[in-house]
Amino acid sequence: MHAIFPAIRASPITFLGYLNIFIAIYDWSGRGSSSNAKVSGEFPVTLVPGKNTIDLLSFTVGLQSVFNLYQNYGAFYDKTGAGITGPLQLKGLKNGTTIDLSSQQWTYQTGLQGEALDLPSGSSPQWVSKSTFPKNQPLIWYKTTFNAPAGNDPLAIDFTGMGKGEAWVNGQSIGRYWPTYGSPNGGCTNSCNYRGSYSSNKCLKNCGKPSQELYHLPRSWLKSSGNILVLFEETGGDPTKITFATKQIGSLCSHVTQSHPSPVDMWNSDSKTARTSGPVLSLECPLPNQVISSIKFASFGTPYGTCGSFSHGNCSSKRALSIVHKACVGSKSCSIGVSSNTFGDPCTGVIKSLAVEASCT
Repeated sequence: MHAIFPAIRASPITFLGYLNIFIAIYDWSGRGSSSNAKVSGEFPVTLVPGKNTIDLLSFTVGLQSVFNLYQNYGAFYDKTGAGITGPLQLKGLKNGTTIDLSSQQWTYQTGLQGEALDLPSGSSPQWVSKSTFPKNQPLIWYKTTFNAPAGNDPLAIDFTGMGKGEAWVNGQSIGRYWPTYGSPNGGCTNSCNYRGSYSSNKCLKNCGKPSQELYHLPRSWLKSSGNILVLFEETGGDPTKITFATKQIGSLCSHVTQSHPSPVDMWNSDSKTARTSGPVLSLECPLPNQVISSIKFASFGTPYGTCGSFSHGNCSSKRALSIVHKACVGSKSCSIGVSSNTFGDPCTGVIKSLAVEASCT
């Protein structure tokens, strides 16, 4: 894998346009969760003489598991319902009766009206441009233009400050964002062991943090200037807090154990050597004109740590650094067999691994 150094924040994005997609929204809304799957509520309505129309908006992310309300997986997962299930009743009539509207004729529409109006492209004439615009308001579209940040480093958008919605750049969707949905504050651990059967409580990290804050923005989608960013915000947020984040690739790192499988492209090989080959550690520089210029760390045995802070364990081959240096330096990519046949056996009877950190120039 490629290790990435911490992000460098750029200037905030200035939003110049917005578009409301509703006339009125009432003070009540409901949100379900794994522990509160069914949500109901009451809110006041003002009726006019004659025909009245009721519109309900429902957006769903994820489903419940039939057998475990705290896990989004399991048998019959696809049969678990979501959305508006009813009943819908009209209460408070003068004679004290209640009318059940569930059996009335309803129509159903998927998607967003703004998508039908081509709002994600930013070219619709319906945009409203003002010096100030609504913040922390649900069901609203935002639009702005921006210049591409300088350089060739990988680029992302930090959606901290927004609620939940979807974003488009130059008409291309970069996905749904939901930075306000955080993980539980308890149950995390500093060390992980993935051996054995899987459970939802195994190896919990980053307690209290959002599942994702940075969303990758491919530079191939960008022009040097005049790029258009469009947001559809569902729950309410402040787009002035959005920033760019660039990632500086400082090192290539990989850590592979003897228990890893052999490379996938060898699984169906007819060659006896390929079928019996063990795991392989591979490195490749990210840019076309780069080569591996140095090996910062190499250890075969029981190394530990993460990229940028690898350390030798109690068991370590003395030949590892020279072997990796010879195999990789000067090449754009290299592959090394993770086995005692390559490095010797510094500790018999112990499952060993190979950890490498390299630089590209």
